[in-house]
Order: sequence, then C-alpha cells, then structure tokens
Amino acid sequence: MVKTFMRECYKGIFESKMSEQIRSFIAFDIQNENLINRIASVQKLLMQTNADLKLVAPKNIHITIRFLGLISPEMVDKVYEVMKKVKFVPFNIQLQGLGVFPTVNYPRVVWAGITLGAAQLRSIFEQLEPMLHDLGLAPEPEFNAHLTIARVSSGANKQRLVDFVTRHQEYEFGNIKANCLRLKRSQLSAMGPTYTTLKEYSP
Repeated sequence: MVKTFMRECYKGIFESKMSEQIRSFIAFDIQNENLINRIASVQKLLMQTNADLKLVAPKNIHITIRFLGLISPEMVDKVYEVMKKVKFVPFNIQLQGLGVFPTVNYPRVVWAGITLGAAQLRSIFEQLEPMLHDLGLAPEPEFNAHLTIARVSSGANKQRLVDFVTRHQEYEFGNIKANCLRLKRSQLSAMGPTYTTLKEYSP
C-alpha cells in the first residue's frame, strides 16, 4: 500500500513537471499578406496532384531558425537572453522555388525555398547554436533555410507531386523583411498546432 502510494505521488510529480514543459522554437514570422496568399494558392495546386498531403495552415507558416523542443518556463527567459546577443540588422528575404525533403524519391516535406537572405539566416543560427548548447540544449547539426508548406503522409501519387514540384523550382513567391526574431510556443491538438509568441527581439 505504501509503495503504491509513493509510486502514485512520484507519478503525479512527474506528470506535473511535464505539463509545465513548453514546446518551442525560434523563428521569423511571415507577415506579408500578399505572400501568404501566394503560398496558399500554391498549396491548392499541390492538393490537385492528389498526393497524400497535410498542408501547413498559411497563418502558421514561418522560417524556423532553431527548434528547441520541450523547455521549462525558466528556460524561456534564458533563451531570450541568448537571443538578445545575436547581431543582425533587418534584411530582405526572397522566397523562391519549391523542393522536397529528404529526396525526390522519398518526399516527406514540401518546402518553399529561400535565395536572398539565406546567408543572414545561417549567420543567426550559427550565433545561436553555441549559446543554446551552453544552456544544455542538444546540438542541432545543420541548418537549411526554408519554409515548410506541406507534409507528405504517404506515397500516394508521389510522382505527380514530384513532377509538380520540379516544374516550379523557380516559382517566385515574393519578398519579406526579417526584422524581429521570435521565441514561439507550439501547442499541439487534433485541429493542428497553435503558435503563440513568448518573446521577441528586434535589434
């Protein structure tokens, strides 16, 4: 009886701690309405391939700099202090082209590419990475500048999807200004993720 009681107590403490954890990432938001509409238009065309896709809601599309995973509320402030040490000036980002990860033979993610501004985004990642590692976060081995616009759930009509992406490798979505780095919270549900801004930093 005592062992059962103690086990339930520890279980309750563990579940309480887990409920306090915050699923989070660092990103630049896409706030250009015209560009969001262009992405949404391409998503509709992607669906016409009849591939098994799960679209990212246009309002949720962003440029991820660093996924953090689950962090504590105390870590939020520590990550924010790290963000404020990043040196950059507002810069332009050009969104151009479609592609897939990891390969055209096994597409799992459909992305919109980044040409102009990719070097600045990488610089921000490279500044953040050692400081986040010093906070105890697991290292992120590489950075690829992109926007995820759809996820591929199965191989259904894969070739039609790949053909569409190949035809639109040079598609121009437009430009945005990157001027505000944000720490975002991701709350998952059956209706899809909800993102909220926890902290933001503009140099």
